[in-house]
Amino acid sequence: MKTKSGKSRSVFAHIVLIILAFMCLFFFYILIVNATRSHAELQRGFSALPGSSFVANLQSVLNDPAIPILRGVLNSLIVSGCCALIVTYFSAVTAYGIYVYDFKLKKAAFTFIMMILVMPTQVTALGFLRLITSMGMDDSLLPLILPSIASPAVFYFMHSYMQSSLPKELVEAARIDGSSEIGTFNRIVMPLLKPAIAVQAIFTFVGSWNNYFVPALVITSKNKQTLPIMIATLRGADYMNFDMGKIYMMITIAIVPIILVYLLLSKFIVEGVALGGVKE
Repeated sequence: MKTKSGKSRSVFAHIVLIILAFMCLFFFYILIVNATRSHAELQRGFSALPGSSFVANLQSVLNDPAIPILRGVLNSLIVSGCCALIVTYFSAVTAYGIYVYDFKLKKAAFTFIMMILVMPTQVTALGFLRLITSMGMDDSLLPLILPSIASPAVFYFMHSYMQSSLPKELVEAARIDGSSEIGTFNRIVMPLLKPAIAVQAIFTFVGSWNNYFVPALVITSKNKQTLPIMIATLRGADYMNFDMGKIYMMITIAIVPIILVYLLLSKFIVEGVALGGVKE
């Protein structure tokens, strides 16, 4: 039986969790409420009650020829989905190579990758733009996807996860059984990395989905723009054409895929935590 102090701690923990959940979900609720209100209603001030302009705002967003929102959603899905797949797989492969194999420049390679981690994107932006222009890849989605092959932050996370969850004896046993290196990685290592892959896939998807700097630097055609650029374009419209309800609707549309991706991948994170809790 629980003691009185144990029950008190449990009640206190539940109260704290409820407060934190409310603080996190409150802003999503206000966003959805604002998406149901008209521009005039939003100008009158804050309201926690939904309006009646949800359909009107949705139609205004979908029927705007200057901002092809559905095309923007598709572009963002392509870029974010491809980045999530590429970054998790190639970062896991790189981390696997550094973790499993012993070679002379192993420490130097790890240090070099970590040095790249501290270099901000803005520092290399001009050189990156000149490079993709000379390669004929400007105004396309490829420059937003291909750099995901090299992600020091995801590499470091995968490497740390392998150190705690991947015994090298398992790889050695697979080699003795005649498994190829790529077969060992794909069939044995990757399933063990599901929780780490799920976490980094979520972070990468959200980061790519919300990325504004690089797409604004590379993309010039309207039909190739991602959602953050379209939202910024609508926000920067002149005062006479400015519609706050329309902007809130676009932001609501923009967060739906992120929520769906989290819901689809969160079960792998929970499974990973559960497995880690019973691991000897």
